[in-house]
Amino acid sequence: MRTFIKSCIPQCLWILGSPSRKFHGNNRLLTSQIISHYESINQGKKELPEYFNFASDVLDEWARLEKVGKKPANPAFWWVNEEGEEVKWSFEELGSLSRKAANVLSEACGLQRGDRVLAVLPRVPEWWLLNVACMRAGIVLIPGTSQLTAKDISYRLQASKAKCIVTNDTLAPAVESVLPGSQFLKSKLIVGQGSRNGWRNFKELLVVASADHKCVKTRSQDPMLVYFTSGTTGFPKMVVHSHSSYGIGFATTGRYWLNLTPSDVMWNTSDTGWAKSAYGSVFSPWICGSCVFVHNIPQFQPAVIAETLSKYPITTFCTAPTAFLMLVQHDVSSYKFPSLKHCTTGGEALNPEVFAKWKIQTGLDIHEGYGQTETVAICANMKGMKIKPGSLGKAVPPYDVQIVDDRGAVVPRGEEGTIAVRVQPTRPFCLFSEYLDNPEKTAASVCGDFYLTGDRGVMDEEGYVWFVGRADDIINSAGYRIGPFEVESALIEHPAVSEAAVVSSPDPVRGEVVKAFIVLAPAFVSHDPEKLIHELQQHVKKVTAPYKYPRKVEFVQDLPKTVTGKIQRNVLRSKEWAKV
Repeated sequence: MRTFIKSCIPQCLWILGSPSRKFHGNNRLLTSQIISHYESINQGKKELPEYFNFASDVLDEWARLEKVGKKPANPAFWWVNEEGEEVKWSFEELGSLSRKAANVLSEACGLQRGDRVLAVLPRVPEWWLLNVACMRAGIVLIPGTSQLTAKDISYRLQASKAKCIVTNDTLAPAVESVLPGSQFLKSKLIVGQGSRNGWRNFKELLVVASADHKCVKTRSQDPMLVYFTSGTTGFPKMVVHSHSSYGIGFATTGRYWLNLTPSDVMWNTSDTGWAKSAYGSVFSPWICGSCVFVHNIPQFQPAVIAETLSKYPITTFCTAPTAFLMLVQHDVSSYKFPSLKHCTTGGEALNPEVFAKWKIQTGLDIHEGYGQTETVAICANMKGMKIKPGSLGKAVPPYDVQIVDDRGAVVPRGEEGTIAVRVQPTRPFCLFSEYLDNPEKTAASVCGDFYLTGDRGVMDEEGYVWFVGRADDIINSAGYRIGPFEVESALIEHPAVSEAAVVSSPDPVRGEVVKAFIVLAPAFVSHDPEKLIHELQQHVKKVTAPYKYPRKVEFVQDLPKTVTGKIQRNVLRSKEWAKV
């Protein structure tokens, strides 16, 4: 892979300087001006610009400073894998390669400004190139986890009207199986070494593409990203983010929660299909001029994580609370993390016991933060502030985060309600633009003067926010947000299932897991229950993304329902959690 990247820009030299090199004096002042400028916009001290493009306004500016020696000799991007392969790009190299990739999308694929591209890729360098290339070309990127099944991909292609899909050899057959129903799809790009009939090879196109590309002049509020997020009563919704909402909105997140500077190396373990990857692997580090570090490991392995933190000069580490739990259970006290100085987490509640054990084993705190696909980080335990283990921290300036009741009125401190962000009289530009093609859901997300997160919480007297649980039926298992509707729909497709209801169930490792209550069809009542449970679990894994399968299954005679026949998931969920 290193040879391939070199062939794309033979005129450039690889960055071989130490990422730990510090910078001083005027250089520190010059490079911090970029961060300060966008932080001021984010905090409302400066007007949001009419036009903004992260690629040209941020990344290209870091490349300019890098070229004249006014930025530390960190790479912009540093990728490794288990086979010992390594890729490093400077900001200049990232710029050149992403211009080539933008030309691939525009010229080879015939995509135009505003078109949508579905990218279903693991942690490979091309995913980062596509992010920047889409910004340059004004194309809307739709990231998807590589765990998606053919049914998931089909739904996303249809709902988004994506004109291009980019995936790898592993998922290409799943795409081909749903092509007859994908009338909007015009181009298919494959990332890999081989060829496939009907597909164009992204790497081959990149080698011959021109690096001469003029960045599209995008307005700040033009759409840049679409993320699919789980729903409780239907298939995933499409969350639209503008060029400014993520491109500028993460300035404060990067500087104060992640504590990033141009001298830092940031490693975020999130899957490329989740918004947390945009949080910690694209916008926050790059707006701060930091290095994005990626280790392409297929599964979370505590020993590999610890060895990586020991071997590489990673200064900032972000992973899920469940992953921190696995690390302290592995006991990392025997490892030395010579460069690590700041640890963060989010996506689910962090157990105070895990916080305490990590502190004992490493000497470092874990700074928990809170946000959603629809937002940037809106609460955090920021660098320098007192940490209350188990809390989400305080509101991140300038966001007015409150706890509100069902009418949108702020409740007194100490009372439970919905965590909300004030959107009146002015809606923060960092919030999502809309749920695409779903004005009803968009309107329902606001109550009174507030955007409702759907999470229940409490604010204490010092302004710290404490997570209580979801206000709806969304299941948060080890940071994976799972909508019960999708799992129930998959179960109902099996002939053994007459009715199904899916809820969260407590779990000591993942916090909560998916549990399915199933009413069997008469012909299957006498079947071996253990074999049938395994069969149903495997069925769900094939129909929808494997992480959604029910880890617990209980067969019941009937399901609790309202007088109108609606299944009462809350009754089942309450029974599950009453057992704790």
